Amino acid sequence: QVQLVESGGGLVQAGGSLRLSCAASGRTFSNYAMGWFRQAPGKEREFVAASAWNNFETDYGDFVKGRFSISRDNTKNMLYLQMNSLKPEDTAVYYCAANLARFASRRPDEYNYWGQGTQVTVSS
Repeated sequence: QVQLVESGGGLVQAGGSLRLSCAASGRTFSNYAMGWFRQAPGKEREFVAASAWNNFETDYGDFVKGRFSISRDNTKNMLYLQMNSLKPEDTAVYYCAANLARFASRRPDEYNYWGQGTQVTVSS
């Protein structure tokens, strides 16, 4: 079992920044890949970013375009998502997820555990 708890969401103006955190517990954190997804009301869950177990392999959703950065600290069992140049269309609930395989994946169905989500609201 893996437990995931996100934090760091909130209300920010367009152009601002937020840093999301995800605390993991349970299995050895460095043994699995991690990802961030988001879901806006009435829309499907969308891939944001993923990190392989060692953070050397990362992947980002096409909409990110250099604005977000995923990182992880395997010594602290923490995953981060630095979000810059936020836009109103980035408004969503953001979820972190654990993939027991070691590779970064864009597919939500390849993730085994999910956090409860943190709300990000970007005002125009």
